[in-house]
Amino acid sequence: MKKEKLIEQYIENNTLNLEKVMEDYTNYLYVIVKNKKFKLAEEDVEEVISDVFLAVWKNQKQLDIQKEMSSYLAGIANHLYNKKLRNFKNVIDIEDYENQLQDTKNIEQEIEEKQKQDAILQEIYRMKQEDQDIFLCYYYYTKSIKEIAKDLHITESKVKSRLFRIRNKLKKKLEKRGYSYYG
Repeated sequence: MKKEKLIEQYIENNTLNLEKVMEDYTNYLYVIVKNKKFKLAEEDVEEVISDVFLAVWKNQKQLDIQKEMSSYLAGIANHLYNKKLRNFKNVIDIEDYENQLQDTKNIEQEIEEKQKQDAILQEIYRMKQEDQDIFLCYYYYTKSIKEIAKDLHITESKVKSRLFRIRNKLKKKLEKRGYSYYG
């Protein structure tokens, strides 16, 4: 397993060596963005990665040099990917994320949220296929209960019942992992 590098390892003469960061982390970011559930076009993946590096460069003075570079990059990539999905545009306004970078605690919270989302997905992928389909359709594809029932050829009450059970199961699993549950 590759040893994680701290941000300070990329600072030369009080300046971030962006070329070295890009050399070490472009493939890492590509895998993160490309392996998301909702696939982006290749040019959008590349745009997200470029915007990650731009945001880090513009905010290099706010970086906590004792933190791992991969954590910062993954958090920013997740923000930009989600923004891309919400907008369904080719242009990303990264100023929102640049402002968030100025508060390193915010990034740490986002990284923790990403880890929580990953934990949820791990639990979902351990479920039966029908439960996975119901959960993903409802929460990720934002389909209505009626649409899910129709698509899966089951009753609406069965969809509601399954969602209730899935949420309770996820709540217990997340609490066991030390995450608090809201809602």
